Parts: sequence; structure tokens; C-alpha cells
Amino acid sequence: MRTDRSRVPTPTCRAGLAALWLAACAVPVDVGPDQGGSEVDTDPATPGGAEGLPTTPVAPRRELRGLWIATVWNLDFPSRQDLDAAGARAELEGLADLAVTAGLNALFLQVRPEGDALYASAHEPWSHVLTGTQGADPGFDPLALLVDAARARGLEVHAWLNPFRARAASPAMVAPHLGAVHPEAVVAYGDGHWMDPGRPEVQERLVAVVRDLARSGVEGIHLDDYFYPYPVAGTPFPDAATHAASGSALGLADWRRANVASAVHAVAEAVRAEDPTVRFGISPFGIYRPGQPPGVTGFDAWAGLYADPLAWLAAGDVDYLAPQLYWPTTSSGQPFGALAGWWWAQADGRAWTFVGLDLSRLGSSAAWTREELALQVTTGRAQGATGVVLFRAEHLAMEDRAAWLRAGVFAEPALPPPHHGVDATVRAPEATLEGRTLRLRHRDPVPLRGWAVFGDDGEGWVLERVAQGDALALEPGRWAVAALTRLDTLSAARIVEVD
Repeated sequence: MRTDRSRVPTPTCRAGLAALWLAACAVPVDVGPDQGGSEVDTDPATPGGAEGLPTTPVAPRRELRGLWIATVWNLDFPSRQDLDAAGARAELEGLADLAVTAGLNALFLQVRPEGDALYASAHEPWSHVLTGTQGADPGFDPLALLVDAARARGLEVHAWLNPFRARAASPAMVAPHLGAVHPEAVVAYGDGHWMDPGRPEVQERLVAVVRDLARSGVEGIHLDDYFYPYPVAGTPFPDAATHAASGSALGLADWRRANVASAVHAVAEAVRAEDPTVRFGISPFGIYRPGQPPGVTGFDAWAGLYADPLAWLAAGDVDYLAPQLYWPTTSSGQPFGALAGWWWAQADGRAWTFVGLDLSRLGSSAAWTREELALQVTTGRAQGATGVVLFRAEHLAMEDRAAWLRAGVFAEPALPPPHHGVDATVRAPEATLEGRTLRLRHRDPVPLRGWAVFGDDGEGWVLERVAQGDALALEPGRWAVAALTRLDTLSAARIVEVD
């Protein structure tokens, strides 16, 4: 992830999901102007319904609020390269707690920073950031630990991959790293090593990794802006021989864009084949091309990284884009509001848009104040964005930033928006109150992420938390509990009074 850089989309049913769940695409998800989704089943809100408790529709704010957790160079996790399992668990639980304090609902853990793994991979070596030695088993699985910590706190986990970076910080590439088993597919460029996207073994490895991750219990697969590397002045990326051997009639630049598009499509297909409840999204550089929208200047990612997000949207490959809008609202060459609106307009109902915001800039100049960050959040919302992702954990942990966000722009609790392109009727849970314990059961075929628990504040239902398990302890009061699926669709809620 580089650090130097009110119409709402109408969902349409994604092909293949309707066959998995009988109710898919039956009832439209109502996403209001503030991205507050309200999905209800057909069980009426009448006393003593079929399962003994009345139901009510609930409509929390819908906004993905994510946090990037960088692992390359030990930036956010782990703090050092000799943590034991207890230390790693404590750090990851601390990051999950930080997200809760800030009012966030999703964590993006960098699990493949340089062709390696921060999880038990069948295809790639353990990352050296865990032990100091690539391939050495740390004795724990960071991704599994984070999934457990996040689930206990009602957070989603998205696995963040660098698709083609092969070496950035590790002193070596050891088997089964692609650079060790297929050294011809990895080239030195700039201050690192890169997998050549035009080689089939590179794309095959990426797809194999994604297939494993899609089965790991995460809610999302996420790629960042590093496709072909950022150009080094005067030094061409050394793939001319690969291009010549490919036999493609495309020129070099178009061929490179086709390679990236092919990889993106293959990843999308793999995710949906392995688990269609997992989102797939990409966080591109914040400028598509200079002059788009008019007046924008800066790096041309289409020509420099060979990334074409508009092609990914047209192919239906991404569930969301999270462009990295790392400029202030006062910038003339990179106007934040105009860029946020442009990305939303390009999505044109085919995907969600989230805005990537750079916390590391806070306090770096007079332009980067807390008020500026809050303005970026509200401007993104006004321009149609349905979420934000913050770069990165270290900078959220500084001072009282997390509590400040929770008291301000994230004061209203939110659930992520339903998966784009999926509408599903979700039945209300069966619920029985035994003292202060609500026993829950769900018979819907859509897999659950948990139970969304709402409290009655006298003016309406307020989202309190996302809970796990089939026995929910409740304090005295009036509550409404809904089923929350892994598609982030929501059922009607069972109303319960606890004395």
C-alpha cells in the first residue's frame, strides 16, 4: 500500500448464487440514501408469531469501516520477529479492540506481502516477519488468531494480498516461494523482486493461494494497488522476453493490462467457486488517469501500473473498489470530492465504492487536521461511497484517534453493506427466552455471520453488537435480535423484553 499517494447502486443478482440459496434475488434489499439497509422476511410483526416472539424490521446504517493492518517490514503486526503464540494473540486482540474503539467493523490483514504467508499455507512459505527466517514455522497462525478475535467482537476479516510482489523486506526466497521453485518467473526491479504477471505459473500460484484463503473463514479477499510495480525512471520492467514468447498480437502496454485483467478475473472466479459469501475487492491507486475527472493531475495508474479498474467493473469481477484517495479536500490537482464522486459514477451500480483514507498524514502539515479527516469521511458519504478503509493500524492507535472517531463520524454504529449483487430473503431466527438468556436457532440455508443485537433507546432500534453462539445473555431492557448472514443481509428481528 503506497503511503505517498445520492443515487445508491441498485444491486442485481450475481450469477450462480440463486442456485445456492432458494431465496436469493427474491426480495430486493432496500438501501436508503444514507446506505441504511433494511431487509425483512415474510414473518409479520404480530405478537406471538410462529416462533413465539414478535418480529420487527430493523434498518441500521450500512457502511463498511475498515482498517488496513500492514505486516511487511513489521509495520503494524507483529511488533517484532520473535513473538510466541500468546504474544501474537495479544497483539491481534489489541488490534481488534482498537477497531471496536474506533467504531469500525472490518479488518484487512496483509497475509501475503511478498509471495509468502501469514497463515498456514499449502503453497507458500511462512513470512520472515514472524520469525526473522522465511519458511520457519512460528507455531501459530496469525490469520486464524485474528479471525477468532474478530468474530468474538463482531468484526469482519478480509485477507489482503499483494498479487505480484515477490520480495521487499525478506533477505531470501525459500521453497515453496515462487522465486525459489520458478526463479525464471521472478525478476529484480527497483529495490525489490517481482513476479512477472505475463507468466502462467505466476497467475496459477495467485489463484491457488486465493482458493485456500477463500476457505479460511475470512469475509473478504482484497488486492491493493501493486500490480506491475511503480515505474523506476529510466528502467523498463524486464518482461520483453515474456511478451515476445507469449505470441500475443497486443502491444506491450495493452498486453500488460490484459495480464492484470486476466489475473483479476481468475481471482474473482476462484473466490466465487470456493465460497460465494466471500467478497472480492481491490484498492487501486486513487487516480485512474490524469484528466479523469477534468482537472485532475498526477500519476497515470492505467499507463504506469497497467491497472484498468473500469475493465474490472465492466467484466463484473469486483464486488467493490476502494480507491486510495490520499489527498486533502483542499488539493487542486487531486480534489478529494471530485475523485470520490468520479469513482462512484464509474461503478454505476455495478459495485460498491469505499474510500481509502491515509491516517499517516494527520498532523504532517496544516492541511492534515482531524477536521480534514472528518470532512473526508462525510464528503465520501455525500459522493455515494458506502464505506471507508483507513491506512493504517499504527496511525489509528496514536493519541486518542480511535475514541475521537467513535465519538464523531463513526458515532452511529454500522454494519457493512450487503454484498453487492445479492438480494436474499432471510428468515427471522427462532427465539426462546429463558430468564435473561435468549436461545436462538436459524433454519435459513444462507450461512450466518452472527446475530445483530439492537437495543431500544426510546426512539428506535440501535445496533449494539454482533454476537455469536446459540445462547445470548441479555441485560434487562427491550431488545431486537436479527440473523446476520455472511452476505451481510439481515433478517427481521425478534423482539424480546428482559426483566
